[in-house]
Amino acid sequence: MSDMSIVQQNILSNFGGNIWVGLMSLVFVPVYIHFIGIEAFGLVGIFVSLIGVFALLDMGLSNTLNREMARLFPQGDNAREMRDLVRTLEVPYWACGLFIGIGIAALAPVIAYHWVNTENLSPPTVRLAIMIMGFAIAFQWPQSLYSGGLMGLQRQGVLNVILSMMATVRGVGAVLTLWLVSPTVEAFFLWQIVVSLTKTGLLALFFWRCLPHDDQAPRFRPRLLVNIWRFATGVTGITILATLLTQLDKIILSRMLSLEMFGYYSLAYIVAITLYRFVGPIFSAVYPKLVNLTALNFNEELIIFYHKGAQLLSVLVLPTAFILVLFSKEVLLLWTRNPVTTEHTYVLVSILVMGTALNGLMNIPYALQLAAGWTSLAFFINLVSVLFLVPLMIVLTNLYGAIGAASVWVILNGGYIIFAIPMMHKRLLPLEKWRWYKEDVGIPFVVSLVTAFSFRFFMPASFKGFYLVLYLAAASFLTLILTAMATPVTRVWMKRQVGVLIKRDTVKI
Repeated sequence: MSDMSIVQQNILSNFGGNIWVGLMSLVFVPVYIHFIGIEAFGLVGIFVSLIGVFALLDMGLSNTLNREMARLFPQGDNAREMRDLVRTLEVPYWACGLFIGIGIAALAPVIAYHWVNTENLSPPTVRLAIMIMGFAIAFQWPQSLYSGGLMGLQRQGVLNVILSMMATVRGVGAVLTLWLVSPTVEAFFLWQIVVSLTKTGLLALFFWRCLPHDDQAPRFRPRLLVNIWRFATGVTGITILATLLTQLDKIILSRMLSLEMFGYYSLAYIVAITLYRFVGPIFSAVYPKLVNLTALNFNEELIIFYHKGAQLLSVLVLPTAFILVLFSKEVLLLWTRNPVTTEHTYVLVSILVMGTALNGLMNIPYALQLAAGWTSLAFFINLVSVLFLVPLMIVLTNLYGAIGAASVWVILNGGYIIFAIPMMHKRLLPLEKWRWYKEDVGIPFVVSLVTAFSFRFFMPASFKGFYLVLYLAAASFLTLILTAMATPVTRVWMKRQVGVLIKRDTVKI
């Protein structure tokens, strides 16, 4: 199988897995809120935030393992080094997970009694829930290491089967637990422990089976860390700063808002990050290929592949983003069936989705930087962003509450588009900057915006229920098709597919 066939297969596999995982995460949210209430759902938002905050302790190891597996596997004679490297990274990773679990459990009283603002939930209930979620996070922690390894080995089909299966088990099991056992937030998090432990075990088992065989047992070899420390350190710095930028709004709001209002913000955040279901599959499939092309100095192929990845990402992200931005109220009402929840959430959804879309567009340039082993640019850009935008976030949150905090997300990622891209292209693919702005991002951005806005402008006010669903489906489909037709790479691909169909029908005649 050719390299391009593997990439295409991985993209399709990643999309299938991500769409299913995203569907499972969205479809059960209204059911969770029905059983435990919006205030307790705020604790789920804290759970998600804690996972994001403690991601900084990853120390760049999952990305490093991804890169090293992609670099070493094609060479064919590195089985022992690969297995020893996994064991060497595995030991500190599990130790870190244990540290996280104990740390969250120890902080539970402080969070319950002095941080969150509850109205109906008692502090002892909040404390117990946070202690339970600490153990759930500890067991979930090693998943990113094994997932990164499977992606580097380009065994993304295996990875997506596991992720899809466990997302289904997580959602269905949580609903059954709340329905048949106990409709409490404590029961919800106890089920998360069971799922996290099972999922981590499956990922570890299949990752080790996918590694090249070697007669000797894998060993812990600290010397292997010497070869990767510079890249891992750079990724660690980026991760720490990115975590501050992406999680600070939720940390601030969990203290300043009531737990109920934070629940609404958490709901909007969950909707916004569904865009990463389109970003993740492209990044996961493109990144190992960029590593290979960079290592082999195939510059012409690298340029072509870079633009293909960037344009495909724009075509998938921007139409979805503008539909969600412009129709957030209608989408939320159809999803939650709750006018009060919709009224509190839809503006936040529009703002957070726009910021997330801009962030998603930066993923292919970021993948190119990592493939080249260049981490300093992203680190210094994030450092400057933290220094300037953290005070801005505090001021806007004080002035405008949740909407002010959400607006900072748009400002941050708009700055990345304006400033980070020119700095990156001074060093990497210096002649490709304006092509990225025009073909990769500019054309799909304008076409998606104009098409989606036209549907918003002409939508009859009388459309409800089934007719509204049909209208939104038509708007989404046409926005996607027109954006794909206007973007060079996808336009050529669509013409080729039409040509194949015409040729096939001609042969039959």
